[in-house]
Amino acid sequence: MIDPVVDESWLRDHRVVLADVRWYLDGRSGREAYERGHLPGAVFIDLDTALARHASPAEGRHPLPDPETFAAAMAAAGIGDQDQVIGYDDAGGVVAARLVWLLRSIGHDAALLDGGLTAYRGELTTEVPRRQAATFTVRPWPADRLASLEETVAAPGVVLDARDRSRFRGDAEPVDPRPGHIPGARSLPCRDNVDAEGRFLPVPALRERFAAVGVDGSGDVISYCGSGVTACHNLIALEHAGLGAGRLFPGSWSQYAHTDRRAATGD
Repeated sequence: MIDPVVDESWLRDHRVVLADVRWYLDGRSGREAYERGHLPGAVFIDLDTALARHASPAEGRHPLPDPETFAAAMAAAGIGDQDQVIGYDDAGGVVAARLVWLLRSIGHDAALLDGGLTAYRGELTTEVPRRQAATFTVRPWPADRLASLEETVAAPGVVLDARDRSRFRGDAEPVDPRPGHIPGARSLPCRDNVDAEGRFLPVPALRERFAAVGVDGSGDVISYCGSGVTACHNLIALEHAGLGAGRLFPGSWSQYAHTDRRAATGD
């Protein structure tokens, strides 16, 4: 399987399907942004319909999609079983990481385009590629790549919170029912995995970031965020740094915050 992060030079030497996975927490339309301009040849993948099920207090804001729904969305976008998929967005990959992680979790070659739209130097296009529907095999989400709420709370390894530090500390909570974080979790904001142009930090720097929160590649790592989307970015960074695969808690804080469990605050 390819490395989970590739650059433009790698892209030029390989035949891939580019996937634009822009999405905005403030309600702006990712599809409209795509239509105003995207990387040549890129298809649009909608987070809310292709990469998640409907929200619920019991499962969080972005539960994993049913495998059948995911496979149908990939096939409709022209992504087949043998296609290498390179995802990007305009936020350092923190949204596109959801697509890449889902694909890699079921053994499909996929990676983030380092820097994404922010670092891209070529001309954008408004032309929508005409791709024929493809065959994408339905595969169940592997249990060993996921963690339930109970497993996350009782995890013997390291639990990482990918949200901004202010949300981790409980200073503010703009989306979910209450502020704070899962007791025992460690703050590792995913947006700090990249530089100002959205490119990943060098591997030694990423390894230092993980080491500072107790991750050295020898134990279990569970990643969560607000709704299980940007948490995938930490898992991609973990694998890119050579520290293993880690597990995703899909419900994340948006599920935990609807329970009566204690919320921790502060650093």
